[in-house]
Amino acid sequence: MAVNKEILYKGVGKLLWSLPCLFVGPTVIHFSFKNQQQPLFPVILAVGCIICVVGMFLIFKGVMTIVKSLD
Repeated sequence: MAVNKEILYKGVGKLLWSLPCLFVGPTVIHFSFKNQQQPLFPVILAVGCIICVVGMFLIFKGVMTIVKSLD
């Protein structure tokens, strides 16, 4: 069973990019809930949610790319 290392490294790279998203997203959401009386509360909350969704998407794509490299 051969491993295509170029595709494997792309998958690992996507997983590494997901790590900052998984830490920054919840932090932004937490700060937005701490400052609910600010006028930009909905915008900051939406940005935090988008960052979290991007992190989850990158995890999915990274795992799928790693599995694809095992063919």
